[in-house]
Amino acid sequence: KALFVQTNNLGANRIIVYDRAWDGTLSRVTSYLTGGKGGMAAGSAADPLASQGALVSAEHGRVLLAVNAGSNSISLFRVHGVRLSLAQVAASGGQFPASIAVHGNWVYVLNAGGQGSVQGYWLAGDRLRRMRFSHRSLGLGNTNPPDFLHSPGQVGFSPDGRRLIVTTKASTSAIDIFWVGARGVLGKTLVSNTSTSPVPFAFTFDPWGRLVVVEAAMSHLSTYTINPDNSLTGIGSTADGFTAACWISAARGFYYISNAGSGNVSAYTLNSSGVPVLMGVAATIAPGVIDSVATPNQRFLYVECSGAGELLAYRVNHDGTLTWIQTISGLPTPPQAFEGIAVN
Repeated sequence: KALFVQTNNLGANRIIVYDRAWDGTLSRVTSYLTGGKGGMAAGSAADPLASQGALVSAEHGRVLLAVNAGSNSISLFRVHGVRLSLAQVAASGGQFPASIAVHGNWVYVLNAGGQGSVQGYWLAGDRLRRMRFSHRSLGLGNTNPPDFLHSPGQVGFSPDGRRLIVTTKASTSAIDIFWVGARGVLGKTLVSNTSTSPVPFAFTFDPWGRLVVVEAAMSHLSTYTINPDNSLTGIGSTADGFTAACWISAARGFYYISNAGSGNVSAYTLNSSGVPVLMGVAATIAPGVIDSVATPNQRFLYVECSGAGELLAYRVNHDGTLTWIQTISGLPTPPQAFEGIAVN
C-alpha cells in the first residue's frame, strides 16, 4: 500500500511516494516528476491550490491523477505498488486546475482560474480522452491565478454518479450542481444553491447520500439533502469555534475538519437526523493544517500541515478519537508549500 503527496513545486511538480505499513507508519520511497508545474493562488498562505482533491486515486488504486496548476494540465500515472509510471500529461481544458473528481471511468477537472470551469474525460486504460460537449463555465469572473478565497474549492460526484457538485467559496458562496448523463456528459443547466454559512469549501457524503460541507468563513460543518431538482435543503449547521475550517475527511462514521488558521483538526459525528454534532479537537498540530485523507479501510488518517512542512499519521479509534503515530518533516513550506494527498 502507498501514500502519495504532491509537492506543487512552481518549477517542476512532483509526487512523493511513501510505503504504508500495516501499522500506519510511512517510509519514503522516491518521487516522480509530473511533467508539469505547480501553482499558487493569489494571496494564499499555507494552501497554494486552495482546494480539495488536487491528487486522487482511480481504478481501485491502479491510477493516480494529479493537477499541474501552473501549466494548465493534469498528469496520469499508472500505479505499481509503491512505483509510478507517467502515462500521460493532458490539457485541463481551462486555467489553474485545482481539483479532480472520479466516478468509474468518468473524470472531471475543476479549473479554478478566470471564469472557472469543469472539463470531462473518459478514463480508458492509460489515457484520458476528452468528452465532447462536456466543458461548462462557472461564470465566476476571477483572475488567473485566482484569489485563494474566491477560487472554487472542490469538484465531486454524488455517490450514484448522477450529479456533479462544485463549491465556489467566496465568489458566490454557492454549491453548484449539474446533472450527469448516461455517458458522463453534463447537462447544460447549473443549479446554484446558496450555502447555509458563507464560503463553502470542501465536501463529502454520508452513508445515506447526504451532502456534508465545510464552510470556511465561520468554520461551520453543514449537511444538506439534494432534492430531485438539484436544489438543496439544509439539515443542520454547527461551528467548531476555530479558524479557517476548509478540508474534510470521513472515517468510521466520523468527520475530521482541518482548521488552517487554528492549526488543529476537529471531529464531528452526525445525529440520527443528519445534524452535525461537534465532538471536540481530535488533533492539535500547527497553523497551516490543510488536506487529509483516510485509508480505504478507514483505520488511519493522514494530515498535511504545509505551514510546518509536515505529514502526520493517526490511527482512527472506534470512538472517533485520533492516536498520533508518526510525523514526517522536511516537506515544502510556504511560499511554495505542498498540497494534495491520496492513498490506496
